[in-house]
Amino acid sequence: MDVLTWLIPISLSLGGLGLLAFIWALRQGQYDDPEGDARRILSPNWDDTPRPPDGP
Repeated sequence: MDVLTWLIPISLSLGGLGLLAFIWALRQGQYDDPEGDARRILSPNWDDTPRPPDGP
């Protein structure tokens, strides 16, 4: 039972950390355009060729 005194606060803090990361992502606009990428990849203007490496 002593292990529960460690595991419960650790799990609650990890859950809170995940919630804070989710709220941060919402405020940064990560979920503003969920359909955009799906439509953009189907566009005939989509270019999937790799870019040449930078440098000489």
